[in-house]
Amino acid sequence: MAVFRRTRDDAPASLHVVGRAGVDRRTKDLIKRLEGGEIVVIDHEDLDRVAADGLVEKKVAAVVNAAPSISGRYPNLGPQRVVSAGIPLVDEVGADLLDRVQEGDELRIVGGEVWRGDELLATGKVRDEAEIEQAMEVARSSIGAELERFAENTLEYIRKEARISFEPLELPPLVTEIQGRHVLVVVRGHDYRSDLVALRPYIREYKPVLIGVDGGADALLEIGLKPDIIIGDFDSVSEAALGTAKDLVHHVHPDGRAPGREQLLEWGVPYLEFVAEGTSEDVAMLLAWDAGAQLIVAVGTHATMVEFLDKGRKGMSSTFLTRLRLGPVLVDAKGVSRLYEGRVRRLDVVLLIAAALVAIMVVAIVARPIHAMFDALRITFEDLWFSITR
Repeated sequence: MAVFRRTRDDAPASLHVVGRAGVDRRTKDLIKRLEGGEIVVIDHEDLDRVAADGLVEKKVAAVVNAAPSISGRYPNLGPQRVVSAGIPLVDEVGADLLDRVQEGDELRIVGGEVWRGDELLATGKVRDEAEIEQAMEVARSSIGAELERFAENTLEYIRKEARISFEPLELPPLVTEIQGRHVLVVVRGHDYRSDLVALRPYIREYKPVLIGVDGGADALLEIGLKPDIIIGDFDSVSEAALGTAKDLVHHVHPDGRAPGREQLLEWGVPYLEFVAEGTSEDVAMLLAWDAGAQLIVAVGTHATMVEFLDKGRKGMSSTFLTRLRLGPVLVDAKGVSRLYEGRVRRLDVVLLIAAALVAIMVVAIVARPIHAMFDALRITFEDLWFSITR
């Protein structure tokens, strides 16, 4: 159980946190193991927003980062999300700490110092909101240089790989039928959870094919939906999610790289392979498009420069080419959910009419004047029938 205490106006020197250590160089792998209350020790330069949100959701006691959580290269939102949630952030403690600390060790943070018992393991910088905002301002002012590098990398890749990106693809033999259907591609990116919740009416009505890109499969399970297809490197999807999908598709790169093959073989699950250029989310969209999807709705996918830099991408070339290839078939989840707001479904109209008829029947049964009118009509029809049949 973590103990968190600050005194004297929250001055960094007064910071005192005690908790079990959670240690991993890959933040997204660590998040899957956290139970809450840990002091997490990571090595994550420019802490991204998705990783930060994952740490906040797990209610960690503190974040100790071997690297700078904001280097000033671009305005990443991760550190701000952590500190604004009231979680202490200690930066730049050095990569040696990850070799010295074992998972489950009892750690103590005093100011910027990291202790295990009476042993001082490392010293770093305690980041506060004012300091992070200042670093964000510096990053915003120098974003032009980063944008130029980003654009150059994107264009260089397009010059080299554009031809490959438009070559015909060999689809794996899927169990899931995609032809003529809507497809929902889910990536565990920015605002994925709120987008999925907003899309519930759309999902209920159109029943799209659900494709989870790696951890996107777990994102679907979080809101009570099962993925039809899981595709990617299988580096961030839980083993529990694998049994929920009809098709597991391993993304293999044209140069032969198959980063998830070893993991899939270790799990011992049947899977298909799909060879295509690009990121796993690009490949998921290409799979849906080539299989004949009528519409592809993207949730949590990356579209801005900051989102790509958060993922460690130096350019967005494959995504640019993919979106160029898909054209109007691809739409963003936010656009679909906004179009759906205020839309009246046929089922709603039927239910409204039925409710109105029930109300009229209740009034007719209960109200005396109307009841008398029905009695009079009944007597009139009985007299008429008697006069005809006599």
